[in-house]
Amino acid sequence: MQFGRRKFLYGLAAAGGALMAGCAVTPTRTQTTLGRRSDGGPVIDIHAHWFPLEWVALLEKEGAANGVKIGRNENGLMTVAVPGMAQVFRPTYTELDTRLTAMDASGVDMHALSLTMPMVYWAPPAFGLKLSQVYNDALIKAYQQHPRRLVGLASLPMQAPDLALKELIRIADLPGIHGVYMATHVNGMNLDEQRFFPVYAKCEELGWPIFLHPINPVGAERMRRFYLRNFLGDPYDTGIAAASLVFGGVMDIFPRLDVVLPHAGGAFPALIGRMDHGTTVRPETKHMKRPPSTYLRRFHYDTISHHVPMMTYLIRLVGADRVVLGSDHPADMGYVRPVDWLDGVPDLPAKERDLILGGNAARLFKI
Repeated sequence: MQFGRRKFLYGLAAAGGALMAGCAVTPTRTQTTLGRRSDGGPVIDIHAHWFPLEWVALLEKEGAANGVKIGRNENGLMTVAVPGMAQVFRPTYTELDTRLTAMDASGVDMHALSLTMPMVYWAPPAFGLKLSQVYNDALIKAYQQHPRRLVGLASLPMQAPDLALKELIRIADLPGIHGVYMATHVNGMNLDEQRFFPVYAKCEELGWPIFLHPINPVGAERMRRFYLRNFLGDPYDTGIAAASLVFGGVMDIFPRLDVVLPHAGGAFPALIGRMDHGTTVRPETKHMKRPPSTYLRRFHYDTISHHVPMMTYLIRLVGADRVVLGSDHPADMGYVRPVDWLDGVPDLPAKERDLILGGNAARLFKI
């Protein structure tokens, strides 16, 4: 990995701090060795959410003035609500020590930390930028404290692409951030809008992947009952985002841009045949030079499918080299033991298992 001067100096400080504190810089395993890769490399979970305490404090201090409804639940935990979204800041989302203990218990060496709902797009642009800056600075601090356990995926105020690009440039040479975290839409705008292209161009230049994640999914008003907003809405929204990037030409305009899809790609891989057929009969897609299925390997896909046969199919469809380990930690819809879950996939060769457990993520995020 290429390091700029600031990144090099920050890295020295992080390593030196760990040694001065008497801590090993290499990953530690306190409860189990289960899940270690056969090639000895680190197990990397690319789908893990975190709310830094300083980010939560900023919301509590300035959120009300920027349209946030702030409260406390029956357990005294802070809650926030913005149009269409609400969140509770539980210790499992905020405390790094609790996270590291959970990682050890699940056989995971490293988390790629990312924000989650409500993210920052709902905010007025200036406050969205401030929230992103505080979050990204917290990612750097977390990396400095645990340089072999934690890396970060940057938050950007995509509702104001000029400010998003400004923040991306600010953090480009800082340590510990290895990609960008982006929602599957930006306040209802699909991701093929040209206003987002400068951010994509900079990500491509930096070699930073974009990890997509659903937020306030399409059709949410019809899925209020039974938690269908998550069960169905999130995978649907991931499919819309991926299809928008393909049909909207983004993957052609930026041929070196890497995009990671959560929840095993959602609806996108499952409906690829329908999209292929559609391009042969519908005038709306006459601009397509290639079938959508030829773009399947332009994406990476995490392992959160909750269905072994579907994961087996996905690996065969896109190749084991395009699949990365994910848990959705610490959400109840995620995997508590993501390595164990992957080990339930039958007939997975050791080489492919090693790639999925961390080899692909190390290459993709330049870890």
